[in-house]
Amino acid sequence: MKREFNETTQLERAQARVNQIKGFHNHLTTYIFVNAALFLFAKRMTFILLSKEALGNPGFLEWINWNVYGTPIIWGVALIIHALYVFVPSPFKKWEEKKIKAYMDEERSKTDKFV
Repeated sequence: MKREFNETTQLERAQARVNQIKGFHNHLTTYIFVNAALFLFAKRMTFILLSKEALGNPGFLEWINWNVYGTPIIWGVALIIHALYVFVPSPFKKWEEKKIKAYMDEERSKTDKFV
C-alpha cells in the first residue's frame, strides 16, 4: 500500500511539473507571436488608425508607440518571473514538502495507535 501511494504521489508530482513547463512554453510561444505581430504591423496600424481627428493629436502616435514597444517590455518581465517560478528551485518548496511529510507521518502514527 505504501509503495502504491508513493508511486501515485510521484506520478502526480511529475504530471504537475510537466504541466508547469508546458504552461511556460505556451506563454513563451504566445509572447513571441503577439509581439512579432505588433512589430510587423506597427506601421500599418499607425496608418490605419490615423484619422483626421488623430492627426491633430500628437499623443496618439505616442500611445501607439507605447503599445508596440511597452507591451514586450512589461510582458517580458512577467515572462521572466514565470520562468523563474518554473525553472529555479525554491527553498519554500523543500520546506513545504518536509512539512507535508511531517504531517502525513503524524497522521499515520495517530492512525496506527488506534488500530
